[in-house]
Amino acid sequence: MAVELQVLAAAVLLAGVQLALFAVPANLEIGSDYTTGPRDTPPPRPLSVRWARLQRAFANHIENLVLFGAAAAAVVLGGKSSALTEALALAYILARIAYVPAYASGVRYLRSAVFGIGWAATMALAAAALL
Repeated sequence: MAVELQVLAAAVLLAGVQLALFAVPANLEIGSDYTTGPRDTPPPRPLSVRWARLQRAFANHIENLVLFGAAAAAVVLGGKSSALTEALALAYILARIAYVPAYASGVRYLRSAVFGIGWAATMALAAAALL
């Protein structure tokens, strides 16, 4: 299997880990009366800062996974896979892994810098599919 697709599968697994990292403690914090219902109203109390950050990091990963998945598929299906596209895919997944603690820690500018690396890798991967 192409490295780009292996990274895509790893990114899906990362999404599963991220979901568990915030959802389990957040559900315990909010309570099962709310989380097992239809969620037609806002939760009885906001999530604590830690779980809310991890929830936002998860949402950001899902948004970026769509872009990366399309770029990886375009590269592989278009027969454009190369050492460069493999390196870009690896840079993406490493940045996405680093993004979780960077966001959770709340260190200013770190989250944005790590995000930028993953985003740039995705955009370069998409561009490589067109060359």
